[in-house]
Order: sequence, then C-alpha cells, then structure tokens
Amino acid sequence: MDPNAVTPETFDALNLFLRADWVVKLVMIGLAAASLWSWTIILDKTFRFAALNREANKFEDAVSSGRSLEDIAAEAGERPRHALPRMLQGALKEWREARTKGQASDGQAAFLIQRIDRVLDTVIARESARVEDGLGALAIVATASPFIGLFGTVWGIMHAFQSIAMQKNTSLAVVAPSIAEALFATAIGLVAAIPAYIAFNAFSTKAGKYSARLEGFADDLSTAIQRRLAERV
Repeated sequence: MDPNAVTPETFDALNLFLRADWVVKLVMIGLAAASLWSWTIILDKTFRFAALNREANKFEDAVSSGRSLEDIAAEAGERPRHALPRMLQGALKEWREARTKGQASDGQAAFLIQRIDRVLDTVIARESARVEDGLGALAIVATASPFIGLFGTVWGIMHAFQSIAMQKNTSLAVVAPSIAEALFATAIGLVAAIPAYIAFNAFSTKAGKYSARLEGFADDLSTAIQRRLAERV
C-alpha cells in the first residue's frame, strides 16, 4: 500500500498535526496553549462569581434581617474576604471614630458621610479590579487567536504549493491533505477564540452587575449612617 495514499485517517487531527510544517505546528501548539489558558480562566471565573454572589446573598439577608449592624460586622471576623462585610466594617469604623471624637454632630455630618463614601469607593474599586482580573487575557485570546490561526493557514498553504510545485502533481489526492493541514490551524484558532469571546462578554456583564451590587450596598450603608446621624439630632 502506498504510504502517501489518501485515506480517512489522513485527515485525523493527529495526522494533520504530524504532517504539518514546523511553523504551522508551532502555531497549533501556541493556540492549544492559549485555549487551555482561557479555559482555566473560564472555570476559575465561573466558580468565583458563583461564590461571590452566594456570599453576597447570604450577607445581604443578614443585614436585612433587622439585626444590629455591629453584630453582623463582628460575626464577619477581623479580616473578611468578601467585599460587603469589609464595606460594613469600614463604614462602622468611621462612624465610631467620629462619635468618639465628637464629630458626629449635625455640623460634621457631611464630612463624616464624605469619609465613609471614600472608604466604600476604595473597597468597590479594589473589588471591581479583582473580579475583572483575567478578562484581559480572555480578550487577547478571543481577538488574536483567529489571526494567528490564519497566519498558520497562509504559511501552510504556501508550503503546500511549494511541495506541489516540486512534485509537479496537482491532483486532488496531492493537494487535499496539504490544504487540510493548513486549514486545521484556522480551525484551532477558532476553537480557542470562540469560547474566550463568549466568556469575555459573559464575565464582563457579571463583573458590571457585581460592581453595581456593591455600589447599591454602599448607598444603603450611607443612607443607614445618615439615618443614625438624623436620630442623634
């Protein structure tokens, strides 16, 4: 049997990779690594957003239960990992310090609210940056992978035409495997890019919603502090 004969096995993914030019092989390996990298980020973000929203629901239920905010903040521990208890503890800390220094009077109320808002904004900014970490990598994979795959395809087709010219044979049996090897690079590029693109948009939306949730919680805290100040007047 002719080892160069075209069979269904000729178009297997493994055979296409093994028969490809070394440049195309490097492109395929790079795209496969990029795909693995993006899937690592996708899985991490999926579990992380689920955990963040689960903890946020739990903490918001505790706050809305009517219990003392001081008790809820104390139960969260000294160094809570979640943003909401950190925001509550930061606001209460500013409140206690202002009350201790006698700055919780009506004349100093506006300055106290400004300090609390700055503390809350700092936590929101840091948490928003943390949840968005990795989205840039997904964007890079989503936008660059198709072009890298296309480069591999163009290079592979050029190499295929060179081989065809050397063999002086333009039959489909000779052309098809070489073209398939080249197009396989584009296919891998799309396989890497499509999940990364979908995940980037999905997680960007989730990150925006989570940041909005933090901002809403910050507004509620600020309102609660203002209510306390009004009750002292």
